[in-house]
Amino acid sequence: MKQTWHQEKMRVHYKDTDQMGVVHHANYVTWFEIGRTEAMRQAGMAYSKVEELGLMLPVVDVEASYHKPARYDDQVIIFTSITELSPVRLRFAYEVRKISDEKQDNTAIEPYGELLTSGTTLHMWVNQKWRPARIDKKAPKIYALLQELTASQDAEND
Repeated sequence: MKQTWHQEKMRVHYKDTDQMGVVHHANYVTWFEIGRTEAMRQAGMAYSKVEELGLMLPVVDVEASYHKPARYDDQVIIFTSITELSPVRLRFAYEVRKISDEKQDNTAIEPYGELLTSGTTLHMWVNQKWRPARIDKKAPKIYALLQELTASQDAEND
């Protein structure tokens, strides 16, 4: 059985906090990027390789809901999952969750820990001239891999 959510563990750095001692809200968007970049790398499609094919995947929409604050030195996990796929668009979902130092579960299918922030990003495939590109035509192997990942997630959620 494949894992539905990619997990990227990290510790909150002091530089990420604001005067109130909590993680500044804008940092979560950066954490979303870390989550999706590493999820794609683990799936065998590093962004650098995708860009070598002349494709880019800019963010066209981002949403975030803040449930509880993260604080300096908290250990968090960025859970990342693909929720929507078409030949021209790709949507990711994220959950940033706080865990204790003892709680480590690399085999979890579902997110665990205390939910801090949830969100999504919508991306559009473009070429180097920033014109829409169809990944199924330009990079069919990558598209097939994305379809496989999405299908495995759909099967697990049934």
